[in-house]
Amino acid sequence: MRLDKPGILAFIIALILAIVVLGAFSALQASYHFEGAPSYLPWLLGLALFVLAYFMIRLGVEQFVYSKVKIIYKNIHELKIGSETEEEELARSTDLDKVTKEVSEWATQNRNEIAELRERENFRREFIGNISHELKTPIFNIQGYLLTLLDGAIDDQEINRRYLKRANKSVDRMINIIEDLEVIAALESDRVQINYESFDLTELVEGVFELLEDKAHKKHVQFKIKKDLDRPLKVMADRAKIEQVLINLVGNAIKYGNEKGQVEVRFFDMDKHILTEVSDDGIGIPPEDVPRIFERFYRVDKSRSRDAGGTGLGLSIVKHIIEAHKQTINVRSSENKGSTFSFTLKKS
Repeated sequence: MRLDKPGILAFIIALILAIVVLGAFSALQASYHFEGAPSYLPWLLGLALFVLAYFMIRLGVEQFVYSKVKIIYKNIHELKIGSETEEEELARSTDLDKVTKEVSEWATQNRNEIAELRERENFRREFIGNISHELKTPIFNIQGYLLTLLDGAIDDQEINRRYLKRANKSVDRMINIIEDLEVIAALESDRVQINYESFDLTELVEGVFELLEDKAHKKHVQFKIKKDLDRPLKVMADRAKIEQVLINLVGNAIKYGNEKGQVEVRFFDMDKHILTEVSDDGIGIPPEDVPRIFERFYRVDKSRSRDAGGTGLGLSIVKHIIEAHKQTINVRSSENKGSTFSFTLKKS
């Protein structure tokens, strides 16, 4: 005998009814002095009446309640698993516990979906706000330079050339943002093909150091490669895309590293993988910013980051490229001590 809410209601009503009938029967027996009637007869009749009343009242309550929620339940059930035949609907239990469970599951599922939609909407708003801000700066710069030229500066050969160069630099920044967005969109939609090949990772890093030598020289930053093995570190990956990963990571290490500092790349043999670490000795990343460091347009120090250049998409591209190789990238950092980005690649 289940004492859920309909059961409790049926129990109370049946108990009251049994007590009333038992009292009436006892009074009737006392008035008419029934001879030969067993003393337990009133209790037996009361118990029988109680059990009968309980099940009848419970069934009636369940039928009444179920008839009220049947339409809601049917709609929810069909939303969850699709429409069903009349025979299947009739065969389905009318038990209120099942109705309660299914409605509760539906409500939980919808709460989760609503939360996900809100999260996506917040991401969309933040993304639109970020991209509009990133594009607004070079657009306003170009507008300012052109207005200055139109106001008469175009007649000055030295000034118009300097302003046209600045305008062209702003155009290049806009192009870089759009190109990086296209790369991320392609990576996220799996439209980018990973062309696996075997190559020496140490050799690739040395090539990246050569590409960024002028940038490092301006800040008097030294490059260093450290590895435990003398043999070539052969990996199986997309060479061009891993080169882009290293350019972004080493470039950031130079940008946010200290003047006269050091950028170090270390390699570790991890059995079936090679672990690569790119470290700097710069400003570091606050702990609260680390979880979001790979988000698009996310900047730890917004004013400093924009002054240093870049699109704010470099680390997001790095993460997508490494994940496209089915590998992982991580970061550890201490403020005013530096940051280390590490990723794995399969050995060839």
